[in-house]
Amino acid sequence: MFDILLTIVKDFWYVLSEMAPYLLLGFFVAGLLAILIRPETVEKHLGGKGVWKSFTSSFKATLFGVPLPLCSCGVIPVAASLRRHGANRGATTAFLISTPQTGVDSIAVTYSLMGPVFAVYRPLIALISGIVGGAVVSVIAPDVEDDRAATPACTAECCAPTAERNRFYRIFRYGFVELPQDIGKALLIGLVIAALITALLPKDFFASHLGTGIFPMLVVMAGAIPFYVCATGSVPMAIALIWTGLTPGAALVFLMTGPATNMATIATIWKVMGKKTAIIYLLVIAIAALGFGLALDMIFDKWFPEYKPAQKPHHMEHGFGFMDILKSASAVLLLGLLGYGLFRRGGHTHDHGREAHPHEAAETVTLKVKGMTCTQCAQAVRRELSEMACVQSVSINPARGDVVVTGAHLDKAAMRKAVESLGYTVVGQDEEIDDGEPCENCTHIAAMEEKAMTVTLQVKGMTCNHCVSAVTRAMNEIPGVASASVDLKSGQATAEGSGIDAEQMKKAIEDLGYTVTETNQA
Repeated sequence: MFDILLTIVKDFWYVLSEMAPYLLLGFFVAGLLAILIRPETVEKHLGGKGVWKSFTSSFKATLFGVPLPLCSCGVIPVAASLRRHGANRGATTAFLISTPQTGVDSIAVTYSLMGPVFAVYRPLIALISGIVGGAVVSVIAPDVEDDRAATPACTAECCAPTAERNRFYRIFRYGFVELPQDIGKALLIGLVIAALITALLPKDFFASHLGTGIFPMLVVMAGAIPFYVCATGSVPMAIALIWTGLTPGAALVFLMTGPATNMATIATIWKVMGKKTAIIYLLVIAIAALGFGLALDMIFDKWFPEYKPAQKPHHMEHGFGFMDILKSASAVLLLGLLGYGLFRRGGHTHDHGREAHPHEAAETVTLKVKGMTCTQCAQAVRRELSEMACVQSVSINPARGDVVVTGAHLDKAAMRKAVESLGYTVVGQDEEIDDGEPCENCTHIAAMEEKAMTVTLQVKGMTCNHCVSAVTRAMNEIPGVASASVDLKSGQATAEGSGIDAEQMKKAIEDLGYTVTETNQA
């Protein structure tokens, strides 16, 4: 018994140390992507109608989705938000299919444990299956008028978003705090299951009981579709299955269907996207998994007959060279990050706030939301509620399902509808609040939007085109800006639009490290 436990621990540590350096690198790249690729950028490219537009937007959706580290649960609110902000049905489906299958973190781990063929093949089939799924939905279940409901955003002073601060801090916070917090539990479970399979099942167990070909793939698919496993956590499990006799193609079926689907995700897509889309979503994933799985077995049989993934741990001798020390140190660091994420998950609250308007009495509504599982869920709900009129702050604890909204004259019915439009369920509220009259600032939104205006700022400290791009991007993120331009030589920055807050724009530019010496508004 002791020998078995020792073998399980050794197998667990071996797989962890093999994947740790690559996963830590993946966390860093994931942080870069999460901060640099903004949801607004994605939304801008995923709208439009017509067959050709739907195809191009589906292609863009898969390109955006493949590197993002979102699980099958976390991708739902993001996709629902994209849908509500203009993404067509085909693009949304393509995003739903391709995104949870891979991520930069899981690609790095796939390379470390399964080799370059898997590392290239896996994101490639995620790309292809996403494009195909989006194209099929565009033809069979195209968009119709009024198919999406949009939540009007308040652009008055009381609802102006705060400027974004230290970008490097946010990159590291997301990559090494929030992301490990999201995938930590699933990854550790995957590692334990992989160690148990490797230690307890004899070599060629699956080959002798299931054989080869399509039958073991169907068995793996039947087990993988209903249950949740993250894209990164699925890799050690897949490698353990190969070690015990499963073919690479059958392991690929698990890598596709496990991360891409689970019963909660299927039910939510059925509710948010409709029955036809949900059926197409499932069929595309299932057919693609079987087809690409069979193709992968043929590729290995013909071109890589001697293929061997990372060697089974108890057949290896561990040394004390530089790479061994690096792997062990990375494993210790990774365990620390995952442990901190799990400890922090239970009590952490995601907060997004603005200063209350001085002439308004703050009111609070607490929603009990069912279905939030990760920081992506919290961010999607927070973003949806923050766009509503006169919401001053949104605090969320996804582990407990608590959503606390503070603002003036809050519309509780609209908040419930906004949250449920993302696929979650609101199961309770702490108090009843009269809808009341709109706040003073919000009553002027329409008038402000109708009045065109130009804001000109004199910016000191810009030295290159990168400076111009950074300032332009910051200006375009201010509510009400329709267009922004920056002249490097003169240092003049000009924004056109309606309801623009010149002081907010000045602050956003100065937060980048530049100095605004003059501000004019017309």
